[in-house]
Amino acid sequence: MSERKRVLTGDRPTGKLHLGHYIGTIQNRVKYQHDYASFFLVADLHMLTTKHQREHIDQVNEHARLMVLDAIAAGIDPHTVTFYLQSGVHELHEMVTLLQNLVTVSRLERLPSLKDMARDANIEMPYGLLGYPVLQAADIFCVRAHRVPVGKDNIAHVEVAREIARRFIHLYGEVFPVPEGEVGAVPTLVGTDGQAKMSKSLSNAIFLSDSAQEVERKVSGMFTDPNRVRADIPGRVEGNPVFIYHDVFNPNRAEVEDLKARYRAGKVGDVEVKHKLAAAINTFLEPMRERRARYEQSGLIEDILYQGTLRVREETKTTLYAMQKAMGFTGVWNRMRRKAESYQEKTTSTPESA
Repeated sequence: MSERKRVLTGDRPTGKLHLGHYIGTIQNRVKYQHDYASFFLVADLHMLTTKHQREHIDQVNEHARLMVLDAIAAGIDPHTVTFYLQSGVHELHEMVTLLQNLVTVSRLERLPSLKDMARDANIEMPYGLLGYPVLQAADIFCVRAHRVPVGKDNIAHVEVAREIARRFIHLYGEVFPVPEGEVGAVPTLVGTDGQAKMSKSLSNAIFLSDSAQEVERKVSGMFTDPNRVRADIPGRVEGNPVFIYHDVFNPNRAEVEDLKARYRAGKVGDVEVKHKLAAAINTFLEPMRERRARYEQSGLIEDILYQGTLRVREETKTTLYAMQKAMGFTGVWNRMRRKAESYQEKTTSTPESA
């Protein structure tokens, strides 16, 4: 029986996960976890491209723990999926060195997502950020992943990884598969402010770990139709964040369609629409709260991450050796070693001159 195909996905440990993460990638991770051998990356090396100050690094342990806890709460089975810390896989650095010459600078410069990341972080493009997709390719190849569920912003990075994989296979032979990227059914989720996508840094996010009261507070302050100053004024449903969230998180389609019809006719107020949305989101999050409570005991998440990182190190060593062998580096080293050993044997067996 052949080995199951593999999935690799992950996030930078910059804080808690939110509903946008769930819609963008986590729901696909939950979907595929039993069909594929799944690897969930805590990408702290990627974090360094925009957050490399000591204060950010000092937060990695806590943020990594919260991320894994959020993922498990969202439905990821830690007995099925391998969670691991990127910086604990030291062989990745050598793998990046072997891959970095298989893509051009001009190709990387054409990725708008990298410019967006530099702009959002208010920094000039560093070398590491330009090479972000190469490290991402190494992440994918190290566990020999076939499928990579990502957010909309990262699908172009997976395409770069596919190009690198094809070039490696053309030059040296097949060591890892050409991966396939996949974006969630709803690639981005607008934030509660209605101005941009949901983001931790913009304070417009509903987190997977939010309490019922916190969800109610955030929903009550959500942006709606700015032209609707009274409940008896017909309102706009299209593009209205409250109804976008209803479409995504409220499974009661009859209720949603009724609210939309009354909203368009000016026969329902924002308070009722938001109250029912908060109830729907809390119903969606309640199973996550129950799972979170089962895994919050001290040290458990750290052990899950540690054991997973050890496993991925072994996987990466296997892949790296296969790459070195395909490229001919093991032959170079072995020939040098044999000649050196032969020389040592000759010098130690030659009798000393009288």
